[in-house]
Amino acid sequence: MKNLNKLLLILTCVLFSTACEKHVVEYKATLVDDETTAQFQIFYMVPLTTGTANNINKVELNGELLTNETTPLSTYNFIPSGAVGRFFTTKPGAVSLKLYRGAVNSLTLAYDQSFDLPAGKYNLVVHDFNKPPVIIKNETPYPKVTTEFTGTTAWVKFSNFLYETTGVPTSLKLQYQFQYIVDNTTNQKSDWANLGPPVAFGEATGWEPVTVNKTVEISSGSARIDYRIRLIGADGSDQGSLKVRNSAGNMIDYADWWNANIGRIYLHTLAGFRAATPIASVRSAGVL
Repeated sequence: MKNLNKLLLILTCVLFSTACEKHVVEYKATLVDDETTAQFQIFYMVPLTTGTANNINKVELNGELLTNETTPLSTYNFIPSGAVGRFFTTKPGAVSLKLYRGAVNSLTLAYDQSFDLPAGKYNLVVHDFNKPPVIIKNETPYPKVTTEFTGTTAWVKFSNFLYETTGVPTSLKLQYQFQYIVDNTTNQKSDWANLGPPVAFGEATGWEPVTVNKTVEISSGSARIDYRIRLIGADGSDQGSLKVRNSAGNMIDYADWWNANIGRIYLHTLAGFRAATPIASVRSAGVL
């Protein structure tokens, strides 16, 4: 009986070891080196009305197909889409980017630009069909906070692609500001705080922290954050609120709000026409 027990113990150990070896989880992936590979997302921020006619249904890089109508690029959106944190990859250096828009059976070449793309992670912002994209560094590794308790931080990067009229980017320097609810019982709000430094057209802040005072205690945590935009003079002084046209045709102080989740990272991009249609607004995209 003792020998039988020993034999069973040995067999159990062998089977356990073999089972572990046979169930190693592997993922098919190719290692990407940030220092030798160009990684990019394409943002479509040309001030156009939304709709099928302006959708990008074919994208080519260096003569090779990146995407087609199965993943169309709509106005004020970006690709790759479908999951946060996805990028296309290519060799750094001179690249050629072509965008085709319109119906699938009658595509028109809308964008044909060559430019240098360095190694690393970048957002390519197409804002004018006749100009190369603005290249904004994605800035990795992404920020984080380690805490013993629930965190209270999300991060936002604001970029300015506001146009005055067709072909005329704004000359205004803009200060993005945020405000959050301090007390969820009384709805008391914080003072307005700057989100990074003021930015001119084609510029972006870094990943700037915003405070998320979650509304549900036992949860991963989310809350509303209010935003406004101030005009900054050449001397650095606050010149008042940015005024934009609304859907009714009136000029009003820009104001908006977005929900933020603790630990998440977001891109906020201002695009459109300040005093015409399509009207200007901030588009939000989750990065992580």
